[in-house]
Amino acid sequence: MLVLKITNAPEVVAAKIGRFLEALTPDSLDEKTVEDVLIQELIKNLTAEGLKGEVAAVRGIDLKDKTFEVGDGLHVRRHETF
Repeated sequence: MLVLKITNAPEVVAAKIGRFLEALTPDSLDEKTVEDVLIQELIKNLTAEGLKGEVAAVRGIDLKDKTFEVGDGLHVRRHETF
């Protein structure tokens, strides 16, 4: 299993759409947008390599110093099988 934590979503969105529009969007929306694009690209590239599996965007867990912190509101926001 792989875990990927995106830590600069607002900066990526700002670079793509500009600082003014990024300032108008909440950081949670920026994270969702970056995660959704990343999931699409991961599926496309992994499928091209012949790999099969599942990928999910999950809320309520955090990766800190080689440990997982699990919150009360664990929720799978998006799940895709490829």
